[in-house]
Amino acid sequence: MTNDKNLVVSTDGSALSNPNGPMGWAWADHQGGDADAGGASNGTNQIGELCAVLQALRAHPGERPLVIETDSQYAINCSTTWVPGWRKKGWKNSQGKPVKNRPLIEAIDQAIQARAGSVRFVWVKGHAGNTFNEKVDTLARGYATAAGKGDREGCLPIEGWRSLLASPYAKGTQVPPAVKEELDAGPRVLDELGRKKVRLDQEEQKDLAETAVESQAVDPEQAESVEATADADDDAKPEAINGMPDPDLTDGQEDELGPAFKGTSDADAVDQETKDSGARGLRASGRIRITPPPSGSSMFTGQDLHIVGSIDIDADIDPDGFVTIQEAPFRLHAIEVED
Repeated sequence: MTNDKNLVVSTDGSALSNPNGPMGWAWADHQGGDADAGGASNGTNQIGELCAVLQALRAHPGERPLVIETDSQYAINCSTTWVPGWRKKGWKNSQGKPVKNRPLIEAIDQAIQARAGSVRFVWVKGHAGNTFNEKVDTLARGYATAAGKGDREGCLPIEGWRSLLASPYAKGTQVPPAVKEELDAGPRVLDELGRKKVRLDQEEQKDLAETAVESQAVDPEQAESVEATADADDDAKPEAINGMPDPDLTDGQEDELGPAFKGTSDADAVDQETKDSGARGLRASGRIRITPPPSGSSMFTGQDLHIVGSIDIDADIDPDGFVTIQEAPFRLHAIEVED
């Protein structure tokens, strides 16, 4: 919701067959209809999410307070919670490895610090009927689809290109010749919005939306499968909770779980699984133990935690519906300290 005080912008990133599928990013104002989108022939959802945040910041300078709504807690944490620790540790994560997507994250941090007005992030549930979240999702997917087909030239901020080309997913990426020149220390060819033209007009927004719809209409089953994975902030398999050792993350996943946070939930793939489960009427009840427990952490405060997650089960079920699980993977999506 936009009022006279706040400027509210929604952002989203998309990667078809994440990671290393065609990638897109988008932002949209909640007032006035302004929007922008871009993408590349290769990439990850996380790079798309960060590009969207950076472009939204650069497109909305000034003193008016800016509220960025996103369904990516990765983007929120990279822009807020994790930056001070990474900077203090020389841009190394808790495992001593270089922070992924550093050029984008540094640029976001600099944009926030340089902005005259305040910046606040708000998490929203993805694919839940939020008008502007759905709009940026459609624009990002539309650009990703077009870039993957070669119908649109790659469009990222220069920091996005640097992050992408430094990632394991750079092979085969179609980089515009002018961008290659700038990356090789040549003349600056990209404006601050990562392009040589103005933001999307209404006709282009409509074209991208139609592209996104057409890509799903070709094969409904395939489209549903892609949708369940394309826009997910890849689920992390945690080794611990609340300050305990960081998750064991694979390529394309979040660098760190970070400290406890409130009001967030990682998102799209889990939402799809939840919808599927609900459609079948399945429910699970009972008490389970997740290890290692929070009490094993040196940062444990003695408070109860509320967690959001999912469990993969591969086991027999008896006629009464009972299943015995042993060491089933638990994917942690959010942590909340109980009041």
